[in-house]
Amino acid sequence: MDGPAGSQKFHLAQHDAVAWLRALPSESVDLVVTDPPYESLEKHRAIGTTTRLKHSKSSSNDWFAIFPNARFPELFAELHRVLRRNTHFYLFCDPETMFVAKPAGEQAGFKFWKPLIWNKVRIGMGYHYRARYECILFFEKGKRKLNDLGIADIIEAPRISGGYPAEKPAKVSEVLIRQSTEPGLLVIDPFMGSGSVGVAALTSGRRFAGNDLCKEAVDATRARLCEAGGSEVGSFAALVEEAEAGEHGRAGRMRPSEQLGLSGLEDRPDTAEGASGAR
Repeated sequence: MDGPAGSQKFHLAQHDAVAWLRALPSESVDLVVTDPPYESLEKHRAIGTTTRLKHSKSSSNDWFAIFPNARFPELFAELHRVLRRNTHFYLFCDPETMFVAKPAGEQAGFKFWKPLIWNKVRIGMGYHYRARYECILFFEKGKRKLNDLGIADIIEAPRISGGYPAEKPAKVSEVLIRQSTEPGLLVIDPFMGSGSVGVAALTSGRRFAGNDLCKEAVDATRARLCEAGGSEVGSFAALVEEAEAGEHGRAGRMRPSEQLGLSGLEDRPDTAEGASGAR
């Protein structure tokens, strides 16, 4: 495992994604990698090609809640605020959502560089050419070089079969994390699903903070991260302070008032709709 001692720390929360981000201090995060349950999934549900989030063995299981396109502006505004200067942000989405997310990200202040492609290797479902890829929108706040300029813009990894709905392979997120951070830094995912981004962060020697509206997702992520050798800390504030105290730490610790605001939110799960992760 890469990174300084203690870099396997993580913190998890169960809230609406935007509400969770609003409680985080400004410029406290080094990288965002996330996969919202985008609105275009709804049309696939109507024709029966989208996976259910299973809460039981009955045939009336719920769908996971989607994140409406109308909320992208507030999401991107908060992501831009919490990211430090000279950092990156990656958003998994389908081609339809890309045309909504790109301008919303640019309006929030991000520089959009290009869509990366996740090649799923194995062909999937579809009525207008069967799907074998997904987009990863590459945004930047300020200016930051990639760690390896030799990495291609197509990342190959087989899709996950039989896992959490729309789960992304940790291998894909690991490429993004290694490209855009150094060991010991802090990666977040406000729609963490079953925690594949967290697994990629910890195994790469980075710290991780994740959030999801769904309790099952939080429980599944906690189990996966502990199995990967991670150690959970009691608050986001503690996670940030550990990162800043390490050899890759930075100036500007959180004020006590910010820590109090965070603990107030973390103590109570959010029940708002429309922000549950898809992985």
